[in-house]
Amino acid sequence: MRKKLLGGLIHRLPQNAMSRTMGKITASRFSRLAIRRYIRHYHIDVDAVEKPVEEYKSLKEFFTRRLKPDARPVADGPGVIVSPVDGTISQMGDIQEGTLIQAKGKLYSVGELLGGAPELARRFQGGKFVTIYLSPRDYHRIHMPVDGVLRTYTYVPGRLYPVNRLGVEQVDRLFARNERLVTFIDSAEIGSVAVVKVGALFVGSVKVTYCRATTNVKRGKQVSEQIPDSPMLRKGEELGWFEFGSTVILVFESGEIEWGPGVQVGSTLLMGQMLARKAVR
Repeated sequence: MRKKLLGGLIHRLPQNAMSRTMGKITASRFSRLAIRRYIRHYHIDVDAVEKPVEEYKSLKEFFTRRLKPDARPVADGPGVIVSPVDGTISQMGDIQEGTLIQAKGKLYSVGELLGGAPELARRFQGGKFVTIYLSPRDYHRIHMPVDGVLRTYTYVPGRLYPVNRLGVEQVDRLFARNERLVTFIDSAEIGSVAVVKVGALFVGSVKVTYCRATTNVKRGKQVSEQIPDSPMLRKGEELGWFEFGSTVILVFESGEIEWGPGVQVGSTLLMGQMLARKAVR
């Protein structure tokens, strides 16, 4: 009963306004007073953090922290795909009849997820996907899963339902309804890869390194554009970041990859860890 009541409440919350307000609070200089408590509460390993804790001027600045250069080794080797983030795999599998699994008994379409373009949906028919949830304790920078050229991006405005277990179990088509910023990568080894950065309740915004696109803007409109200069980035290079926690979904073309050893639902990942490899044909 309690879960059902909470599930009803999350539909009524002013999610976007609450998230923008949270972004302002955590960016304030007063929020730095909460950093030490945040570290203790979530058991964050500060030894891996790029700068001494006292140098961070706000909670948001600490939350979007970078790590020391050697903190996340990037798995090497031909055809190796790595995790773009620290997080936990909540779902993974095949894209069957154009649908992905959100949770038991809940599906959503790859076309909706990627912004509704039919040609994009066809490109990923029969492919594979993995959904990685980032908790508040995780490192929240997003990196390249493969070597590739950044071709286009799509911003899709929407709701900001929580992406924790309650939200995923209670909200139908959550990942196709929440705001998201999708980066499309061309990889010479495995074809097209979509990196879907999903907004969530209390995520101030999603940022990317390649342009000024962002999420959670007032009266936002859907945008699909070429990425300026089509930059080539290496596996492990920074692609963007979350201003508070959320979810990344990777979508791969049919027949291009196979999952790495031990990679399964519930697996905890570190950025740079082997996630999959190019399929042997």
